[in-house]
Amino acid sequence: MPSILIVNGTLVNEGQIFESDIFVKDGLIDQIGNDLSHLQADQVIDAAGKHVIPGLIDDQVHFREPGLTHKAEIYTESRAAVAGGITSFMEMPNTVPNALTQTLLQDKYDIGAERSLANYSFFMGASNDNLDEVLKTDPKQVCGIKVFMGSSTGNMLVDNQSTLEGIFRNAPTLIATHCESEEIILANMAKAREQYGEDVPIGQHPYIRSEEACFASSSFAADLAKKTGARLHILHISTAKEVGLFESSVPLKDKKITAEACVHHLWFEESDYAEKGTLIKWNPAVKTASDRDGILQGVLNNNIDVIATDHAPHTLEEKQNSYFKAPSGGPLVQHSLMALLDLCHQGKISLEKIVEKTSHAVATLFEIDKRGYLKEGYHADIVIVDLNQPWEVSANNVLSKCGWSPFEGHQFQSSVTATIVSGNLVYHNGQLIEGSIGHRLQFDR
Repeated sequence: MPSILIVNGTLVNEGQIFESDIFVKDGLIDQIGNDLSHLQADQVIDAAGKHVIPGLIDDQVHFREPGLTHKAEIYTESRAAVAGGITSFMEMPNTVPNALTQTLLQDKYDIGAERSLANYSFFMGASNDNLDEVLKTDPKQVCGIKVFMGSSTGNMLVDNQSTLEGIFRNAPTLIATHCESEEIILANMAKAREQYGEDVPIGQHPYIRSEEACFASSSFAADLAKKTGARLHILHISTAKEVGLFESSVPLKDKKITAEACVHHLWFEESDYAEKGTLIKWNPAVKTASDRDGILQGVLNNNIDVIATDHAPHTLEEKQNSYFKAPSGGPLVQHSLMALLDLCHQGKISLEKIVEKTSHAVATLFEIDKRGYLKEGYHADIVIVDLNQPWEVSANNVLSKCGWSPFEGHQFQSSVTATIVSGNLVYHNGQLIEGSIGHRLQFDR
């Protein structure tokens, strides 16, 4: 494995910004220090005027393989991820077939081992009738167990009370939940159909998948976790009201109930439906500007622990359907860091907080072994960004297989100039460098 020397960079790590060099050897960060230019390296990267950060760890993506590869593949989406500064991902089980057995889960790990440019882990899926399989999950090898407590993904909805309690009481690892109340959503859908028929305007989406639906399910999950002692992580918080469910003063390592915010809920708000339409149809829905701002405040105050993407691509043809037929989700891994850096330029979040919420905290929350920080002896997952190198998103530079982005037409103020995954340079100055494969994430549990 070639050695890499990064010189003249401005590091952002553990709440500090400072100038330093980094020497990468045998896939690890070998040395961090001033003036390491005397060291012999196979490749030298001059990061003068740029910032060097730990690679992002995205704890929620849908890369669609197996079974839905007309939308995306682990290979194509991991390429988009590393181009966007994401060096590790955790992928969800609602592929086809659903990853509801240990054998089917292993099939996905086999694909990752052959085709992923980024480091990878895959969630074990839960259903109403696979508790025995769920309990076989190895906490040192698998990021967590995913429970859909909402109707987002069809037959993976877990709504059997005894099954939920069995999972929450006995899960060998973290439980990650999608929380929306099925009962409330179905009632809201019925009202919308009564008013509009089948031609429901997309602007009704945040009222169908309402604040009430999200809060009812999230609060139920939190109460169940408190009752059972489960280690619970609630994904994609979409309302300001939900933020109050989570502690802000407890150190992350001591929290039993944690939360995630997604980039689209920090960026878009309901007035954007007029321009973007179903391209910003997600579950849970993008809601009000007050919700967007409240979620960001929750991130800043540490009620919300991590920032992720919920990257979930569909074809443009699928997204251009009417409200009920258009699927929810969109591609985000290539642009999430750039969106957060734009918020930084706007004075809404600091560089240090971005690094904390996209790298440090994810590693701590999931107990990932030796990743998420710029530390000697840690795996070399490193990203170099130029805060003053703008570029405009267009269909021509979207790397996700679906070929579109909700950010098309937007000019980001910053760029990723290099991405190193487990010691391998995989993206440099706008070019992907193929030939190396990411590592399976390991967990220190």
